[in-house]
Amino acid sequence: MDISTHDALVVIDVQNDFCPGGALAVSSGDAIIEKINLMQQSFSRIVLTQDWHPADHRSFASNHPDAAPYSSIKMPYGDQILWPDHCVQGTPGAAFHKELETNRADIILRKGNNRDIDSYSAFFENDHHTSTGLEGYLRERGVSSLTFVGLATDFCVRYSAVDAAKLGFDVSVDLSACRAIDLDGSLDQAMNDMRGHGVQLQA
Repeated sequence: MDISTHDALVVIDVQNDFCPGGALAVSSGDAIIEKINLMQQSFSRIVLTQDWHPADHRSFASNHPDAAPYSSIKMPYGDQILWPDHCVQGTPGAAFHKELETNRADIILRKGNNRDIDSYSAFFENDHHTSTGLEGYLRERGVSSLTFVGLATDFCVRYSAVDAAKLGFDVSVDLSACRAIDLDGSLDQAMNDMRGHGVQLQA
C-alpha cells in the first residue's frame, strides 16, 4: 500500500469518560474503535488527542454553584456549556480506551488543561485564538490532508475539522468512525457547519 506522508489521521478523544460507562458517555462510543484501529494501518502519520482537564476546570458544572450539567453560561470567550466532570487529569476516565491502538501515534496532544478556557478543537482553545501548536507540528512534517475520526462528532470532531479547514488543510471526517452527543440539535448544526467550511463528510 502506498501511504502518503502528506496525509494524517487525527483521532479525537477516544477516552474512557466518552465511552459507555464514562462520566460523559457518548452512545456507542466504543463501537468505533475497531474501525479506527484498522484505519491507522493506512496512514503513516497519526495524531491522538486527549481531553486533559484539571479538577477545577471552569467548564465543569460542579465548579459553578447551583449550575446544572448541560446548562450554559457566558464566559469571557463566549457561551460555554457546563459539562459533568470528565477526563480529569490522571484519572481512569481520562485514559484512552484500552482497546484503542496508541503505539502508532506520532504525537499525543493533550487539550483543555487551562482551567479557564475549554478546548474542543485540536488546534485552538475555545477563544479561537490560543493555539495548541498542532498546526505547526503538522506543517513541519509536510502534512496537507487530514482525516478526522473519534468523539464526539458534534463537538471536538466538528471544531477540530472546521479549524483545520480554515487553516487551509484538505479535511475529511469519516462519520462511520465517529459518534455524537447530539445535545439540543447539535449534530445537525455540526454537519451544516462542517459542510459550510468545505469539510468532506464520508458516510
